[in-house]
Amino acid sequence: MSRATLADYLTTHTDSTSLQQLVIALADTSIDIRQDLAGGALNDILGAAGAENVQGEEQKKLDVIANDRIKAALAALPCVRGIASEEEDDVVPAHQGGEFLVTFDPLDGSSNIDINSMVGTIFSVLGSNADGPLSEQEFLQPGRQQIAAGYMLYGPSVMLVLTVKKGVVMFTYDPQSGQYLLTDDQVNIPADCKEFAINMSNQRHWAPAMQRYIAELLEGKEGPRGKDYNMRWVAAMVADVHRILCRGGLFCYPWDKRKPEQAGKLRLMYEANPMGLLVEQAGGRICTQDGPILDIQPEQIHQRVPVILGAANEVDLCVSYHQS
Repeated sequence: MSRATLADYLTTHTDSTSLQQLVIALADTSIDIRQDLAGGALNDILGAAGAENVQGEEQKKLDVIANDRIKAALAALPCVRGIASEEEDDVVPAHQGGEFLVTFDPLDGSSNIDINSMVGTIFSVLGSNADGPLSEQEFLQPGRQQIAAGYMLYGPSVMLVLTVKKGVVMFTYDPQSGQYLLTDDQVNIPADCKEFAINMSNQRHWAPAMQRYIAELLEGKEGPRGKDYNMRWVAAMVADVHRILCRGGLFCYPWDKRKPEQAGKLRLMYEANPMGLLVEQAGGRICTQDGPILDIQPEQIHQRVPVILGAANEVDLCVSYHQS
């Protein structure tokens, strides 16, 4: 069976040749990152890089390698005005005449690198009509203004999951042809589920409403929900969201009281917003305890948020517990 390539899909579903070039550049760069990962210790990419990023998190060697690869690929495109990355303190200018801003997490789940588990690259594309020097303010757009979003998942097979706001599609990398080929053209998240992902070791630190909600799931069919749930946790948002896009479910990374001044763990601009656009385009929901994440007006590029995403009915119920 002949399958559409990523280039075929982009040509059919967007009129912007610049956007097509941008997505293909990210896809091509992901193959280089895949090669870095495939060699593991043989490529000397395991372990810490010996520095911290702007969030105070220890950088892994491959965090830095992946960031540099993506930054170089995007900087080579005249259509890219500027970039923002988890691994960069500030926004990085590219071309003043560019029409796109790109935010990305170069290697989500990098704590999994040293144990040969799943990681991924998350990206978001925004538009800009600004002139003159690049500013952080240009990036501070609500998630609904994203032009495109997606991720590359480095697992047993390498996959690219994409939305250009016309639904969600999945591509699988074919090593023989060197192409990403379309393998799912209509991703859908069921409104109900029997599976959830959360780090249960933090349970005692959550708000009472989240503790109540998860406790009811754990009570199973003997409890008020009347059915049993499976629990999963990969410690990489990209992998947990991928599972939800493939077979449904719920993912939560809630606020906790250890750092009450910090809204959440995940970053709004290059984690929650791109994943949120994918989830909503697939029929799911993404919220904080206060409402939809894609409606949040960002205040700064590394802003954090609590996240509840996945099956629409479960997300709505969880949010209703917080609001009541």
